[in-house]
Amino acid sequence: MEKLKQWQMTALNKDFSLVESDLPIINENEAIIKIAGCGVCHTDLSFWHDGVRTKKEMPLTLGHEISGVVLEGPEHLKGKNVIIPAVLPCGDCELCNKGRSNMCQNQLMPGNDFHGGFASHIIVPHKYLCAVPDSILEKYSLEELSVIADAISTPYQVIIKSELRKGDLAIVIGVGGVGIYGALIAKIMGAKVLAIDINDEKLANAKKHGVDETLNSKGLSHRDVKGKVREIAKELEVSKFGWKIFEISGTTPGQELAFSLLTYTSTLSIVGFTMDKLNVRLSNLMAFDAKLIGTWGCKPELYPEVVDLIASGKLDIKDFVETFPLSKINEVFQNTLEHKYDKRSVLVPDF
Repeated sequence: MEKLKQWQMTALNKDFSLVESDLPIINENEAIIKIAGCGVCHTDLSFWHDGVRTKKEMPLTLGHEISGVVLEGPEHLKGKNVIIPAVLPCGDCELCNKGRSNMCQNQLMPGNDFHGGFASHIIVPHKYLCAVPDSILEKYSLEELSVIADAISTPYQVIIKSELRKGDLAIVIGVGGVGIYGALIAKIMGAKVLAIDINDEKLANAKKHGVDETLNSKGLSHRDVKGKVREIAKELEVSKFGWKIFEISGTTPGQELAFSLLTYTSTLSIVGFTMDKLNVRLSNLMAFDAKLIGTWGCKPELYPEVVDLIASGKLDIKDFVETFPLSKINEVFQNTLEHKYDKRSVLVPDF
């Protein structure tokens, strides 16, 4: 009988510990997934390094960006390749019924509410598992596709919420692991895309993959950046109004810069997370008749659309994912904390 092996967080900033147990008996609403890969997310670092509280107390297996194969569960799912949504709603509450299932107050998040994906197997509700078509596996391994569960689906949802239209100027602040996908999805949807970052390599990578323009904001005042954005908007022949701004850096400077870029009828979407507080003038929203929106994960109903983007070849993720053996988890987390990787790290079980 297969064993459940997990790398668990037992204390802040301490090495993960490997534990082994029998696979549990599941109920009719659950499935056992044999994990193919689990991505390392900024949220995992927040739990492990920054002390952001998890719902389940330690020891806890982190990881919410998961792909795998259904080992046990409903007959129609057994043996299927799947993506596990990072937010698993109940499907029956008020928010679920209003189309806001990503905010379900009964939701379960792997690696937060229960043991997550840095393991050999995971037990999850099977209701919202997203099937992966065989055709997509001709180009990508199942472990590479784990990033769909958060790094790709999260920016996809917020771009839909922003009401981005063809010909809009999309300004993406922070084009690292999640931001680069946001920039590419905005481009696929017909926007002219400006990537802003303080890292020339990330900006060059964004430009290489189709972003229209880039801007390194390091050392520039908000006024200077806004002036340059106006010039770029003119060069790209897009409107000086209605900019769609996506803050994905998850930093105080990035969020303050994003707010400063508001102009008439703009929409500012906050995707990145920081515990820091900002000092901004909210009256700008009134003066510009602008909108400020947030996003939390991605509702499972949108996952098939994200999978289709990749399966169709419109979104190429090959250059943005790097796999490591799960046994290297302590090294990978430390290196991620020190910003040593340019790609999204995916940990692959090697038990």
